[in-house]
Amino acid sequence: MQKQHFQTLTRAYFRLMKFNAAVLKDRSVTFAVVIVKPDTLRSMHEATRQQIGLAPAFPGIPIVLMAQDDSGAPIFHGRKDLVSFMGNVRLDAIRWREYSHGR
Repeated sequence: MQKQHFQTLTRAYFRLMKFNAAVLKDRSVTFAVVIVKPDTLRSMHEATRQQIGLAPAFPGIPIVLMAQDDSGAPIFHGRKDLVSFMGNVRLDAIRWREYSHGR
């Protein structure tokens, strides 16, 4: 029952949320990169909660979260291979778009 309650709250929270993201491909892996606030990545629990909540917007593909530190440098959270790949990507070359949950 507690798990179902958490899922219901998570869906309600993210249904109202708009966010910027991009869907990228690294060789054979298609994945999403979602921009989040830096505070999200300071807590493993919060980062994981964000990934779970965003999963319905990107069904079946891994999600990498991205924030910027105080100097503007990107910080990533997600699968190690995808985080490593993102370290070599020019962020200004990514075609970001605005998403709403369920869109």
